[in-house]
Amino acid sequence: MLAMAALLAGCATEGKVLAPQEKFGSVSTYSRLFDATPAQTCEAARRALLSQGYIISTTTPDLVAGQKNFQPEADAHVQVMIRVVCVPESADASISLGFVTALQDSYTLKKSNNSASLGVGGVGSLSLPFMTGGGESLVKIGSQTIADNDFYDSFFDLVKRFLLSNEALPTQDVPD
Repeated sequence: MLAMAALLAGCATEGKVLAPQEKFGSVSTYSRLFDATPAQTCEAARRALLSQGYIISTTTPDLVAGQKNFQPEADAHVQVMIRVVCVPESADASISLGFVTALQDSYTLKKSNNSASLGVGGVGSLSLPFMTGGGESLVKIGSQTIADNDFYDSFFDLVKRFLLSNEALPTQDVPD
C-alpha cells in the first residue's frame, strides 16, 4: 500500500516549469522603417536573401521567406529560416515597416544500431547487433530565434542597399 502511494505521488509531481523566454523589449532588433512601399521593401528583402544564397520558399508583395543550410562540422548541420513581413507605415503606403525573424535549427548526425534475433530451440534466442550502411540520420537537437542585433543590422543594411540601387522595384497599388 505504501509503495502504491509513493508511485501515485511520483506521478502527481509536475514537470519542470521553464521561465518565459520573451521580454518584449525594443522592436528595433527585428524591424526597420523604409522609405518605400511594402512591395518594394519585400522585393529588396527577397533580393538581399538571394544575394546571400538563400532559397526563397515564399514571396508575395508583403511577405518573403527563405532558408539556407550550413554544415559547420562533418556531423553537424544548421538550417537558418528567415521570414520578412512588410506593412505600410503611412496612409499612402510610401513608407513601410519591415519585420524580420530568423530561426536557426541545429541537427547532428546519429548512427543507429540494428539487431537481429535468432531463435534456437532448447537454448532460447540470441540477439546480435549489426551495423548497416544506411544507419545514419540527422536528428534535430535545437531550435532558436536568432537574437543577434548585428545579424539583423547587416540584413537591414543590405535591404536598404537594394532599395537605393534599384529605383525600378515594383510598386503596390493602395486600395481606396
